[in-house]
Amino acid sequence: MPHISNKGKLMPESPIRKLVPYADLAQEKGKKIYYLNIGQPDIKTPEVALNAIKNNNISVLSYSHSAGFESYRKKLANYYKTISPGITPNNIIVTTGGSEALLFAMGTIADSGDEIIIPEPFYANYNGFATASGVKVVPVISTIENNFGLPPVSEFEKLITPKTKAILICNPGNPTGYLYTKEEIDQLAAIVKKYDLFLIADEVYREFAYDGLMHHSILSVAGIEENAIVIDSVSKRYSMCGARIGCIVSKNNEVMATAMKFAQARLSPPTFAQIASEAALETPQSYFDDVINEYKNRRDLLVSELQKIPNVKVAKPGGAFYCIAELPVNDADEFAKWLLESFDLNNETVMVAPAAGFYSTPGAGKNQVRIAYVLKKEDLQKAVNILKIALEQYNN
Repeated sequence: MPHISNKGKLMPESPIRKLVPYADLAQEKGKKIYYLNIGQPDIKTPEVALNAIKNNNISVLSYSHSAGFESYRKKLANYYKTISPGITPNNIIVTTGGSEALLFAMGTIADSGDEIIIPEPFYANYNGFATASGVKVVPVISTIENNFGLPPVSEFEKLITPKTKAILICNPGNPTGYLYTKEEIDQLAAIVKKYDLFLIADEVYREFAYDGLMHHSILSVAGIEENAIVIDSVSKRYSMCGARIGCIVSKNNEVMATAMKFAQARLSPPTFAQIASEAALETPQSYFDDVINEYKNRRDLLVSELQKIPNVKVAKPGGAFYCIAELPVNDADEFAKWLLESFDLNNETVMVAPAAGFYSTPGAGKNQVRIAYVLKKEDLQKAVNILKIALEQYNN
């Protein structure tokens, strides 16, 4: 019998989606599930984006430029100029989601066996992208006690070797919701300058910052123009996860020329999705004001209710729409399965994402879960109450 690759064997399962079969069986039994496991917003997609598709009279669904529509990149450049003057369409390649942008970035800067340092917990698919690219993830642990803030610079420096190519961050963070301060971004900028590394920032949640906090893009830091690579997406900003449109942004011409070769190899990003994404740039600020206010209210409710559950520890997120909660269980993976297989409260249960899959350090995050507050407040309230009762039963 033919054998699959070692790379295929090493490819990690998604901690967000691996419990789907258990959820499907629970639904077949008639249970209602509150999905706290996946960052699929329930916020409506902007009408301007949907109308661009509905009212389009395109007659030939043709390829676009491998870098994406020029008209779209020009508008994106204007958007990024508010963050970093001097951004041009040539500094942008449109990709099939932020996922492809990360794959392009890794393929551009790293060879097989090279290393990228990532503060953990981190977006679980970074492990998958690294495996697909032959890159070794070198984790530096951030802790719930510190609200998942940036680990000390000295911890990064201990991990830098001749094979280190980059530091990768998600800001605001998935799965933690942590929003890096200007001082922390400046510290990272100083490290990559000192050791001649790339700094990759996944900034897909840029707009989602709460409590008067500001997002600080690496594109705004002077002196690291050749080091900085930004990954972005329309998925969360405009509640357009299904569009699968992202981009890679950098002022490093060699990076962009190399990434372009990867872009050419996959031909082009999807046409209709680019049409919707280009139109989405016309979304009024009032849309974001309402969305951010809604998420802040959901966050406040979720965190306050979780804090009422005995022996649950929760980090308060400053951005995005996730938080990490530490539960009084030995194995959150088993608990998450039990919630779907064996528990219900009035025929209702919840689905969470075990957090161990957001770490690469063996054994880390084993009693933690990631919760996405993408449900309306009434449903969040019910979900946390179900979680509270479930923990009482599970531990008895």
